[in-house]
Amino acid sequence: MKRVLLIAVASLGLIAAPAAAQEPPPAPDRPLPDAAQEARARALFEDIRCVVCQHEAIADSPAGIAADMRRLVREEIAAGRSDAQVRTDLVQRYGDFVLFTPPLRAGTWLLWFGPLAALLATGAGLLFVSRRRRTETAPLSLAEEGDLARILADEAVRPDPDAKPSDD
Repeated sequence: MKRVLLIAVASLGLIAAPAAAQEPPPAPDRPLPDAAQEARARALFEDIRCVVCQHEAIADSPAGIAADMRRLVREEIAAGRSDAQVRTDLVQRYGDFVLFTPPLRAGTWLLWFGPLAALLATGAGLLFVSRRRRTETAPLSLAEEGDLARILADEAVRPDPDAKPSDD
């Protein structure tokens, strides 16, 4: 009997383990008391990428780290830091990827100009291929010209007896 009870408890533990291992939902956002500061924070939320979702701003992301980033931005704005200082702090923590519009510098040239360079290289390659000199066909010999004239003269003769004029 003890063995059956032990197996039942173990199986319930295995079933409940995934639910217990999930990340707890983030604490609800608490807006700043000053409306102007909250508006600045919300504007910054739209410019900052969630490092988990990667395609969403932290304003729209349900991830726990996005909630932490929103809380951090609000704390820094409440402490009197400027928008540029808040962005700089986030870039130092998470890298340039955290901004939807990363700065233009040597490390991000490929990011900014890579697609344009690929497009220009593709266009130049297509132009080169299309401008390449075509090989000219050799002129027909006298025997070939005679065969061609004979074929064209016999045009009225159809090789397929079942062919109709509509098949041409």
